[in-house]
Amino acid sequence: MSDLPRPKVRPASNWSAIWILPILALLIGGWLGWRAYSEAGIDIEVHFDSGEGIVAGKTEVIYKGMPVGKVKKLALNHDGDKRDVIASIEMDKAVEPSLLSGTRFWLVKPSVTLAGISGLETLLSGNYIAVTPGEGTPQRTFKALAEIPPLPDDQPGLHLTLNAERLGSLNKGSPVFYKQIKVGRVKSYQLAKDKQSIEVKVFIEPAYSSLVRKHTRFWNASGISVEADLSGVKVRTESLASLVAGGIAFATPESRPDSPPTDPSIPFRLYEDFDAAQAGIKVFLKLTDFEGLQAGRTPVMYKGIQVGTVKKLNIDSGLNSANAELTITPQAEDYLVEGTQFWMVKPSISLAGVNGLEALVKGNYIAIRPGKKGGTPTREFEARAKVPPLDLEAPGLHLVLSSEALGSLDIGSPVLYRQIKVGSIQSFQLSRKSKTVLLGVHIQPEYAHLVNTSTQFWNASGITLKGGLSGIEVKSESLQTLLVGGVAFDTPDFNAKPITRRVSRFKLYSSEDLAQKKGQLITIRLDRADGLNPGAPIRYKGLDVGTVETIDLSDDLRSVLVSARITSAASRIARSGTQFWVIKPEVGISKVNNLETLLKGRYLEVSPATKPGEPQTVFTALSEPPNAAVTNAGLRLVLSAPRRGSLDTGAPVTYRQVKVGEVVNYELGATADRVLIHVLIEPRYAKLVHTGSRFWTTSGIGVDAGLFSGVQVQTESLESIIAGGVSFATPDVSEMGSAAKPGQTFALFDAANEEWLQWAPKIRIGK
Repeated sequence: MSDLPRPKVRPASNWSAIWILPILALLIGGWLGWRAYSEAGIDIEVHFDSGEGIVAGKTEVIYKGMPVGKVKKLALNHDGDKRDVIASIEMDKAVEPSLLSGTRFWLVKPSVTLAGISGLETLLSGNYIAVTPGEGTPQRTFKALAEIPPLPDDQPGLHLTLNAERLGSLNKGSPVFYKQIKVGRVKSYQLAKDKQSIEVKVFIEPAYSSLVRKHTRFWNASGISVEADLSGVKVRTESLASLVAGGIAFATPESRPDSPPTDPSIPFRLYEDFDAAQAGIKVFLKLTDFEGLQAGRTPVMYKGIQVGTVKKLNIDSGLNSANAELTITPQAEDYLVEGTQFWMVKPSISLAGVNGLEALVKGNYIAIRPGKKGGTPTREFEARAKVPPLDLEAPGLHLVLSSEALGSLDIGSPVLYRQIKVGSIQSFQLSRKSKTVLLGVHIQPEYAHLVNTSTQFWNASGITLKGGLSGIEVKSESLQTLLVGGVAFDTPDFNAKPITRRVSRFKLYSSEDLAQKKGQLITIRLDRADGLNPGAPIRYKGLDVGTVETIDLSDDLRSVLVSARITSAASRIARSGTQFWVIKPEVGISKVNNLETLLKGRYLEVSPATKPGEPQTVFTALSEPPNAAVTNAGLRLVLSAPRRGSLDTGAPVTYRQVKVGEVVNYELGATADRVLIHVLIEPRYAKLVHTGSRFWTTSGIGVDAGLFSGVQVQTESLESIIAGGVSFATPDVSEMGSAAKPGQTFALFDAANEEWLQWAPKIRIGK
């Protein structure tokens, strides 16, 4: 054995320094590849109508002066019928979120027009493609605009719409002036939807947007305005720029220093020139009576002051009407709203007097009554045939009188109080159902206190004759009412309630005697009129105790208001607890009631309060007559049956075929498996019912047929055959039981047993 040491064995190593270089090169290559990928642009395609001015590898995409992309190549598009140019553009990766369907591209190149020079910077840098971001979904293919888009509506400043009859020399970019200072420009223009006018979109710089007010007027300031007359020649132009390229100017009338800020959503009118903007507002009026009107001469008058002129007058082809174009002063702009009224005034002589006397000197003219300030603006109106009634806002008292006939009354007829004229008739028309005539009446402010809820009006037209053995009495209110008619009134109680409604209604009586008939006025509210007419009586136990005077709908249209006069026992009827209902014909199988109303008409029945109550003048009528049995005394019982059968309210309850009560009403039981029939036994017959009593229905006819016994027909009465009924029997004393208690329930059988029909106990009944 050798003494030499044993060698130590170590595993061989696979590592070599030569691997450092390939690994380092791999890392550098990966980093360069990742950097190239992360910084690579977004490829898009933009379609242009022409490639003129676009150079591949040179033309840039510019956004707010910064390059955000570059055209890589150009190619013709041969897809279908399309013949355009496709520009392949590499966009910066940073703008990828803005490449949406609403993004717009267009080519910017130098342009020289009358409106000015644009794209001047491209003379040095070359044409470029401009872009403006939009909204929508991600997209990589776009269609370029043919020209620069108009300013967006979200651009700070004021964006307005002007309506013009013609464009003139206006163009995109035309300036907008205020006191010859450029404060904005024309964004775009297009035909309106009606194809009859042009919508011009303008932009006012933010610093000047407060200059535009609600009553501001815009006019076309293009070219030169020349006016010549005997006094000389007047030349007007806004600026040299507007002379060459067109322009728009605006100003707010000095008469409207309080004009509020404008609403950008409401378009303005663009007048043809400065004078048209200052002269007035164009209004269109349709007339059926145009006699004596002259274009350029006929004035428009308001309370004797001229506020406008008829500018044009065109007669329709049918020669029955005409369309007039009016020019109204700008001061009246706030009153040209829905509700403004126009009519023609010409001299008129009648029994009522002389009207329109001033038209004999001035000629026929058009009168105007302004509508409510702040109403819906409009520029188209239709003239009335006659003078319109006073507006309800006019000072004084406005009333409506209801009459059965117009008689000799007319618009302008006087309203008299003790033969003093205190008002006049303003209008008249038929009611909705054409059964009465409604007259609009105006009481002058100083006499309004003469009218209250106790006032009575009557027709004072013509002559009233009264004859008797003592002689003949002739009475007329005045000579004027004798000729043209009139209305008189009297107020017997000046302590009565004052008028509270905006337009109160009164009945117009045909004579003074009918108007001053005594009685208590009341109001009855009905769900429906049910054929009730003015003049219908109010009855109690067959006697007339009052009369219906007027019938009108309530203000909310949910009910009918009946104005009535109680002439008998008014103190007993006009108090709380009184009930009213309409009497109308009832035709049924079991009964026929109130047939007289088919000939004489329906009327109101009254049930006066049985207990003392507070005075009352407003009542709500019952929808149907009250059930007398509900309030009557007697024994109330409940009958339980599997079904109602032919029983109805009012059906008789009989004992030995003698009526002793009636069915009051019926209802389903708590569990809906039974019908509960409520009956009322008259007080004098209440002792007939005991706990052992048996009840059965007597409706219809009972038939018993046998081979040897023959046919037997049984029925309680003719009434029970038609309407049904209930009978009961009480056994002898030994099985009678105790007296029935109020509200006690009994079973109702379909038929009677033979044994029940034989029961005949002796029971002393009441008186």
